[in-house]
Amino acid sequence: MSLTNKQKQFLKGLAHPLKPVVLLGANGLTEGVIAEIEQALEHHELIKVKVPEEDKELRQQIMATIVQHTDAEQVQIIGKTQILYKQAEEPQIKLPRR
Repeated sequence: MSLTNKQKQFLKGLAHPLKPVVLLGANGLTEGVIAEIEQALEHHELIKVKVPEEDKELRQQIMATIVQHTDAEQVQIIGKTQILYKQAEEPQIKLPRR
């Protein structure tokens, strides 16, 4: 599933007041962190993940890996915060039409 610009704008608006649900620690991206992100996506559908890595290229690689392993859609990256969306089996968020 690929999000349209209209859908991304809608999700950005919903994500604005959210606080990061997952914060990567000193151990970086582990299987446990990915499992936690997947669980948060199942429960909330739209989440923020904070990647406090100083090296921009490494941070981008970590964020790309998160998207790859969770099959989530990346809505936006703001600094060190990534906004992810993954539709649940019983969707809570109704996306606008394409």
